[in-house]
Amino acid sequence: MMPTLAIAILNWNGKKWLEKFLPNVLEYSDEATVYVIDNASTDDSVAFVEKYFPTVKIIINAKNSGFAGGYNEGLQHINEEIYCLLNSDVEVTENWITPILELFEKNPDIAAIQPKIRAFKNSKYFEFAGAAGGMIDHLGYPYCRGRVFETIEEDLGQYDDETEIFWATGCALFIRREDFWKMKGFDERFFAHQEEIDLCWRLKNAGRKIYYCGKSTVFHVGGGTLNKQSPQKTFLNFRNNLTMLLKNLPTSSLFWIIPLRLVLDGIAGIYFGMKDGFPHLIAVLKAHFGFYGMFAESLKLRSKHQIKDYYQTKWLIFKHFL
Repeated sequence: MMPTLAIAILNWNGKKWLEKFLPNVLEYSDEATVYVIDNASTDDSVAFVEKYFPTVKIIINAKNSGFAGGYNEGLQHINEEIYCLLNSDVEVTENWITPILELFEKNPDIAAIQPKIRAFKNSKYFEFAGAAGGMIDHLGYPYCRGRVFETIEEDLGQYDDETEIFWATGCALFIRREDFWKMKGFDERFFAHQEEIDLCWRLKNAGRKIYYCGKSTVFHVGGGTLNKQSPQKTFLNFRNNLTMLLKNLPTSSLFWIIPLRLVLDGIAGIYFGMKDGFPHLIAVLKAHFGFYGMFAESLKLRSKHQIKDYYQTKWLIFKHFL
C-alpha cells in the first residue's frame, strides 16, 4: 500500500489564492487528505473554506509565526505518513502525486521530494523558487537546476529525470513525517525563506536523501505572501542564509567562508541598493546584525556531523556574473 498523504496548505490572509487554486488541488488529489493551516488570518479565509470546501480539514494557529513556525505548529495535528507542504498559490496537475509516492516507496532512504516547478504566469519556463531541484555552491549560494540567480531556463524536457538534489523547495515539499520531526521541524527563527534549505541540509548531514521527481509538475505564482521586491524579503534571505551556513557548513570551511560571505554580501547590498532602492541596502545591513544576534544559538544548533561534499559547484557567483 502507498503511504498515507496529507496536503497541508499554510494560509495567511490568502482567500484569493484559496478561491483560485484549492478547487484544482481537490480535483487532482484523491490520494490525499487536504488541510488548510491558518496562520491567524484577519480576512475571512477560514469562513470561506468552511462554507465552500467542507471536506477540507482546518487547523487554526494561535498566531502568525511565519512559514517555519506556522508549519511546525500546524503539522503537530496531522498524522499521515507523508506531508506535502503546498503553497496556496500553486496549481497542481493531473497525476502529480502518484510518481512521488512511488519514488518514496522505491527508496526508503529518501526523506523529501519536490516536483518540477514551472511558472504559472509564464508556463513554458521554470519558476524561481525550486525549478527542477535545489543545489548549492561551496560558498552557500542556493540555485536550482533550471534557475541560476535571476537566469531562468525554458522547460524543454531537459530535467524530466528523477535524481538526487541538495534541497527541495518549500512551495511543494513532500517529506516523511518521521524525518520532519526527527529534525525537530523547521528552524522557527528563520520565520520565512531558506528554512527548507536548512532543513534539507540537516537531513543530508544525518544521512538522508533529497530527490527531484520530473514526472510530477506544478505551477507556482510566487510572491503570494511577500513580494519579491520587498526589503523584508531581502533581509530574511541574507540573514537566514548566513545562519544556515553557520549551522551546517563543515568546520574546515566555516572559518573562511563566513567572513568571505560577509564581504560579498556587502557588495551585493550596494548592488541591490542601486538597482532596487536604498531600503534594500539597509535590509542587508540589518540582516548582518540579525545574524550576529542569532550567532550563539546557531552554534549550539550545529549538527554533530557535517557532510563535506555538500556543494555541486565552486565559485558560482563569479562564474555567473563575470
